[in-house]
Amino acid sequence: MVTVPAGRSFGRRTPPLGGALAYLLLNLPVGILSFTLIVTLGSAGLGTLIVWLGVPLLALLVLFARTAGRVERGRVFALLDVYIDDPYLPLPPSGQKQRWLTRLKDPATWRDLSYLFLLFPLGLVEFVLVVTVWAVSLGLVGLPVYYRFLPDGVYAFPSYDVQWFVVDSTVTALPWAALGVLFAAIAVALTKGLAALHAAFAAGFLRPTVAQRRRMERSWNEIDGITVAG
Repeated sequence: MVTVPAGRSFGRRTPPLGGALAYLLLNLPVGILSFTLIVTLGSAGLGTLIVWLGVPLLALLVLFARTAGRVERGRVFALLDVYIDDPYLPLPPSGQKQRWLTRLKDPATWRDLSYLFLLFPLGLVEFVLVVTVWAVSLGLVGLPVYYRFLPDGVYAFPSYDVQWFVVDSTVTALPWAALGVLFAAIAVALTKGLAALHAAFAAGFLRPTVAQRRRMERSWNEIDGITVAG
């Protein structure tokens, strides 16, 4: 009898800063690519299904979803130090038809597809938040250095036409640099917090549910029984 291990999604309580920053910035390009492929293959496959040309396109979509799901689990583990179990039902040892039916009936296939579809809008929000807060913090911290290289050696906020605040010396720049340090602390906390939330979101979609785990156990036992009988 085969027993599938209990679900795991473990790692650091908060992800490492470097990994979290890289992960959040990569979510947007990965999400755009995934969204584009899903929409293209899905629409083309369904649109040409009546002439059977859509069958290989939809099959390619299924393979993409499962492969990309594995890549995402690896990316979460590599960058966020969070391990997520594979949720897939074991494929029959022979028979392409049965193997494809197993892929199609496997809820993990459609959960992978749903996660990859949602990665684009979620990655867009994360990218904007992370880039904005880091740009503001680094811009303020570096103000005592680069203000002198601006036109007329002056930094004016919000613009040179409407000057609410003016930085024209190191002394006037230092308070803004101190504020930048505060923003940097906020940026670190926000980056780690967003990464931890995304890791939990990914685990919710990409790990096996209790029902999936039971089906996996039954499937492995059936395969073991067929192997012994053969």
